[in-house]
Amino acid sequence: MRDPASGLREKTAMNTVAALAGRVLLAILFIVSGVGKLFDLSGTNAMITAAGLPSGLALPVALFELLGGLAIALGFMTRLFAILFAGFCLLATLLFHRNLADTMQATMALKNLSIAGGFLCLFAHSQMRWSYDSMRLARKGEIATREAEQRTREAELRAARAEGHASALANGQTVPVTDTTYVTATDIDGDGVVDRPRRKWWSVG
Repeated sequence: MRDPASGLREKTAMNTVAALAGRVLLAILFIVSGVGKLFDLSGTNAMITAAGLPSGLALPVALFELLGGLAIALGFMTRLFAILFAGFCLLATLLFHRNLADTMQATMALKNLSIAGGFLCLFAHSQMRWSYDSMRLARKGEIATREAEQRTREAELRAARAEGHASALANGQTVPVTDTTYVTATDIDGDGVVDRPRRKWWSVG
């Protein structure tokens, strides 16, 4: 009989590999496209202006595709770049492939819509394993665990002191009254200032 735990591990491993492959396959199109645009800024600018857009957008678009593609492949701020690329694909369809009577433009429009759908799925499900985001979340989990352990130790110490005070009072001894406050602070970046991280809308977990 097959071990259910073994089957779950295999499924998790397959999901991890599929998530990584999916991110890379989505990203590689934009990485290659961004590099191509950087090496042909004049041609890219001519294509952009032909669509009625102002000149000078070639370099920003090329850098966005290249850096954004690398961020998706590495899993860096994945949700943010996924939603940006989805909007980018939809905008490109409206600006450059809106003549659906042309078979080529209709095909390109459908391709962009499909890619946008892939990015929206990535935004929604956020398979972050083997990525920068997963390492960041793991680090946050370790910090939370240490803080919980510290609070437990402090509670045990307060309970021990209270028990000691009660025992002393029962024996007729005088116990000085103390007011001790315990504060757990976390300084992740080591700058001497207590960090107060806030959850961003694109973050995971």
